[in-house]
Amino acid sequence: MRYFIETGYVSLNKKGEELCGDRVEIIYHDGTMTTVLADGMGSGVKANILSTLTAKIISTMMASGLKIEDCVDTIVQTLPICKQRQVAYSTFTILQIGVMGDAYMVQFDNPLCVLLRNGKPYEYPVEVNVVEGKTLYETRMQVELGDVFVMFSDGVPHAGIGITMSLGWQQENVVKELVSQYSPTDSAKSTAAKLAEVANALYLGDPGDDTTVAVMKVREKQTVSIMFGPPSNPEEDIAVADKFLHTDGIKIVSGGTTSKIVSRRLGQEIRTCLDYADPKIPPVGMMDGVDLVTEGVLTLGHVMELSNMIVSQDNTDLSWLQKKDGASLIAKYLFEYATDVNFFVGRAMNPAHQNPNLPLDLSIKLKVVEVLSKNLELMGKRVNVEYH
Repeated sequence: MRYFIETGYVSLNKKGEELCGDRVEIIYHDGTMTTVLADGMGSGVKANILSTLTAKIISTMMASGLKIEDCVDTIVQTLPICKQRQVAYSTFTILQIGVMGDAYMVQFDNPLCVLLRNGKPYEYPVEVNVVEGKTLYETRMQVELGDVFVMFSDGVPHAGIGITMSLGWQQENVVKELVSQYSPTDSAKSTAAKLAEVANALYLGDPGDDTTVAVMKVREKQTVSIMFGPPSNPEEDIAVADKFLHTDGIKIVSGGTTSKIVSRRLGQEIRTCLDYADPKIPPVGMMDGVDLVTEGVLTLGHVMELSNMIVSQDNTDLSWLQKKDGASLIAKYLFEYATDVNFFVGRAMNPAHQNPNLPLDLSIKLKVVEVLSKNLELMGKRVNVEYH
């Protein structure tokens, strides 16, 4: 069985620092997804440079096709040692999962990764190896559908130390929190955001250390397709609508003209919901044969803005998941549900948008799709865009 490996992370800077001393690099190479979480010693610029160097070296070597064992050996041998503390300047966790479910993990001086299987902590196999005097924990295993790997820097178990908790949060309580907030429908990013938000609260909103959570989740393929705007050639209306309607998974139609094309093809009426969930966003509609009907450019413009917030590395706000307006519903399908996204983008100009008081034209439409595609790919989604 081929799996889809979803990734997501959140990083919170230490109070008063402009740069985070933790670094996450995510790369896809030769059918395998790899996440590297490096934690530079200390904080600020120095820690940022060291963690970035560590994560970049590993990910660059991986992208060049070198074995992960070679990468680890290179890092372990080249990491400098702090003369005062006698510890490496950067710790790291590397997790690599292939599409057929083979996983390899290396952990060096970071808090141990937590694996949730069916929502419960799962004890994965660990082999202890000493390389150049440094102790590495290595894991080789087969993953299962729904597995959630949660990696974090020591800012998480140390959360609240001397503030809300005398000894900090500690690993065992972090695990309990992950179990209590687990939901099988949560994306990797949402899982990371939930844990980071609790850690931030324990710090009373001022993290005493760089705090990073990186998550990899094993999922099945879930497709979402959006038809946005009519084709530039009206003779292609039916052909494009047919192609859209024959895609698998969730189907979303955005735009008045577009929804009329699909409505005619299906022979179904559009039923408009008059409940304005958000006064700034036009109401949604329903139509048998598709999952959601929305207004076009205004709604997707809000989705674009929402997507910039969702992918922000320090965002822990998940309130949008509870909202019922068209933009939030589309964002939920795209960023929580989907692994694969298809955009069917029409290039026809909308006469309603030629009013000089409404600066919405084709270029705005293309910009929305461009930004959404980029943000979806940042979260590891596979995106396909067709222009008609």
